Amino acid sequence: MKNYEKIIEIEALLENITKHYAENNLLRMKILYFISEYQNLSVGMIIDKLGIKKSNFALMTKDLEKEGLIVSKQGEIDKRCRMLYLTEKGKQELNSYLNKIGKYFNEEEHEVSKAIETLNIYLNKKI
Repeated sequence: MKNYEKIIEIEALLENITKHYAENNLLRMKILYFISEYQNLSVGMIIDKLGIKKSNFALMTKDLEKEGLIVSKQGEIDKRCRMLYLTEKGKQELNSYLNKIGKYFNEEEHEVSKAIETLNIYLNKKI
């Protein structure tokens, strides 16, 4: 099996697992996660990291803002940028999801942790 085939298989397996705990709204959880982890990134940079269309992101974030899970603010450094932040309610929803995933992947084997970290570093360099 070639490396790109392995990557496709890994992505599909991980999506199936994580989608189950996201109650079939994985995109919602991904957006909350990326907003939480990359608070200093502009909306455009988050969209690039997620690899989704700007229109899909805009629709989802509009709904998240209406639900009180996120807030949108003008960038402090660059006033043309829009920055997104989780509210307490958003943090609670994301933490609940991450705790469910954490219980599923509760094994802390050094070899597994190292492999995940290496893959994460490699893929972030590619993007």
